[in-house]
Amino acid sequence: MQGYDPFQLGEAVRRFVTRAVFGIEERKYYRFRGGKWYGGISTGDVVGCNLRCKFCWSWKYTHTTDKGEFYDPSKAFEKMHSIAKERGYSYVRISGGEPTLSFNHLLELLKLFNETNLTFILETNGLLLGKEKSYVKALANYNVVVRVSFKGATEDEFAILTSARPEFYEYQFKALENLVEAGFRPGVDVYPAIMLSFSTDESYSRFKERLRKIDPKFAEAIDEEYVILYPHVIEILKRNKLRPRIAFTPDNIPTSMI
Repeated sequence: MQGYDPFQLGEAVRRFVTRAVFGIEERKYYRFRGGKWYGGISTGDVVGCNLRCKFCWSWKYTHTTDKGEFYDPSKAFEKMHSIAKERGYSYVRISGGEPTLSFNHLLELLKLFNETNLTFILETNGLLLGKEKSYVKALANYNVVVRVSFKGATEDEFAILTSARPEFYEYQFKALENLVEAGFRPGVDVYPAIMLSFSTDESYSRFKERLRKIDPKFAEAIDEEYVILYPHVIEILKRNKLRPRIAFTPDNIPTSMI
């Protein structure tokens, strides 16, 4: 799939990983779990994405649509809330796939978590938030922290890592702009993350400069991501003949990444 349109792909995927039941949008999940990230977080991992990242740790569920089970927002909430309560977590998230593909489902989840003392971290590639200002305005009504995960430091890296057309990289920056315009505070309510395993120092420097033009705080609040060499990640890297410049084994993950 060379040079695809992520919005067209996302719309095709959405038809398989979401469904409406009595007016309620359900989303496919493949598991619910606790984890050490963010100091401890309850996670619902969803099926389906609008990108095809060649290094994706969840590719067996994001690059397909035939796995998982449908959950309505209330049942997904119960699963995630129960894990957080049992383990004393302060954070919850949707991960694995792209949460914004089921936007109505996401909003209903946020509404439920707004009645708790838990903070919802929205991990997203930001493409739809860059395209749809109405999505961002809706998110502004909830207690949510948005983490926009950039796929590479330049549009060329984005194209290499995802096989999407390079011009769609711009929507990730547009997401940050839209979020700031809607009142999200850089480095507090919204921040950028970036996959750096395949980037050069020069391209990363240019990336930071681009962030500073949106808001200087973004350049100081970057969550740096690197490939973790789980067996299934090694498999997809080999399939795509992709070699990371920097990577870590599961037993050697830097504390700063957790």
